[in-house]
Amino acid sequence: MQPLGLVDIGGTTIKFAIWDGKGLQQHHAVATPKTRDDFFDLLTVEVETMKTQAPIVGVGISSPGAVDKKTGIVGGASAVPYIHHFEIQQALEQRFGLPVSMENDANCAALAELDSGAGTGADSLAFFVVGTGVGGALIVNHRIWHGAHLFGGEFGFAMATETRTVSELGTVPNALRRYQAANPDAAPIDGKRLFELAAAGEITAAAEVQTIYRTLATAIYDIQYSFDPEKIVIGGGVSNNPALIPGIDAEIEKIRQQVKIASIKPEVVPCVYTDEANLRGAAVDFSQTYPKLV
Repeated sequence: MQPLGLVDIGGTTIKFAIWDGKGLQQHHAVATPKTRDDFFDLLTVEVETMKTQAPIVGVGISSPGAVDKKTGIVGGASAVPYIHHFEIQQALEQRFGLPVSMENDANCAALAELDSGAGTGADSLAFFVVGTGVGGALIVNHRIWHGAHLFGGEFGFAMATETRTVSELGTVPNALRRYQAANPDAAPIDGKRLFELAAAGEITAAAEVQTIYRTLATAIYDIQYSFDPEKIVIGGGVSNNPALIPGIDAEIEKIRQQVKIASIKPEVVPCVYTDEANLRGAAVDFSQTYPKLV
């Protein structure tokens, strides 16, 4: 594979690296600029530096927002507002003098897992990113399924109950808010402590953790019996918790006992890549976008 320049746009930092076909080289991060002009200047300087370090044939970019690969426009909204709603891909190509591919960050992470991570060997998978909300990606035949409105994989918008979404009930930050509201005099805790209290039998914490498990299990079950992927990969910070997958699996089994006809047990696995996922996936996306160049 020919070397590529890689960029991962985040709200706090922008990560850069060179992909040599095997791993990330010159991997580093810079604080995200406050303005579009400074953003363009930073990326241009970084890519020009990459050109002196390796004969890069293009630049793959992981971006927040709804990336429209047909138009080169990033729709939606994100913590980097100035990248949205104009032909950013074409503008960057002109500055770099190189082909550019862009893809949503969750989609990039899913491509990384499919290529050489938890989804290796699969043709299809669903990727859940569990953070402040629940996002994700769907892959069919090794390709991202973007959907008619670029909302493929936005599992967090699905309803978990009549009034609450998967993002509201299936994430640690929201569980912590509910826990603190139920215990207003208690000292603030973090997600790790919430799970520790739940394991120790504290009633409110245990109920909130069980809500997370049940919500994610139901969403996963629904995806398995609608999309039917080979694997379901869980990413996000909570995926590092060794109790998460067993907790989800236990709730899935309860659902399967309720629905006797449900013969398929979803294969739920934690992600392999964390900090490198978006950059690695940007390389995969570039190779799919410009197969003759790599």
